[in-house]
Amino acid sequence: MATTSSALNQFPPLRTGANSDVKSSPAPAKAGSKLSAADKTFMMNAAKGGMMEVELGKQAAQNAQNADVKKFGNRMVTDHSKANSELMALAKEEGVALPGAKSPGKWKSDKAYMDDMVKDHQADLAEFQKEAQSGTDPDVKAFAAKGAKMVSAHLKLAEETQAKVK
Repeated sequence: MATTSSALNQFPPLRTGANSDVKSSPAPAKAGSKLSAADKTFMMNAAKGGMMEVELGKQAAQNAQNADVKKFGNRMVTDHSKANSELMALAKEEGVALPGAKSPGKWKSDKAYMDDMVKDHQADLAEFQKEAQSGTDPDVKAFAAKGAKMVSAHLKLAEETQAKVK
C-alpha cells in the first residue's frame, strides 16, 4: 500500500525529531498548557546553562593542555547538545521561547575551567533535583529528572578531572 502525504500527516511528529523530515504543520502548544513561573524559569536557566556548557566545552576541547580536560570538554559538548535539543523540543511543545547562546568569553586555564565546572554542576544538580521533585508540569519534571542523572554523572567526572589538574 502506498503511503500518502495525508496519511503521514494524521500522526503528529515525535518529540525526538525522528519524523522531522515529514512535512506537516508544527505541533501546536498544548491546549490550555499553563506552565508555572518556576517551570518556565527552570527551562530558561537550563537552556542558558546548557548552551554555555557546549560553548565552554568547545573551548576546553580546543585550548586545554591536559588530555583529561579536553576529553571532559568534548563530553560536555556531546551530552549538553543532546539535552539542549530535547529541551528545545519540549519548549516548542509548551510554547516557551528559550534564549539564544552567549559567548563564554576568553579561555583562562584548565584549572579555572574545571573549578567552574565543579561549581556549575553542583548548582545545576540542585536546580534539576528541585524541579524534578517540585515542578508542576509532568514533561518538564521528567526532563529535569533525566537531566539530574546526567548532571550528577558530570559532577562526579568534573571532580575526578579537577583532581588531575594543577
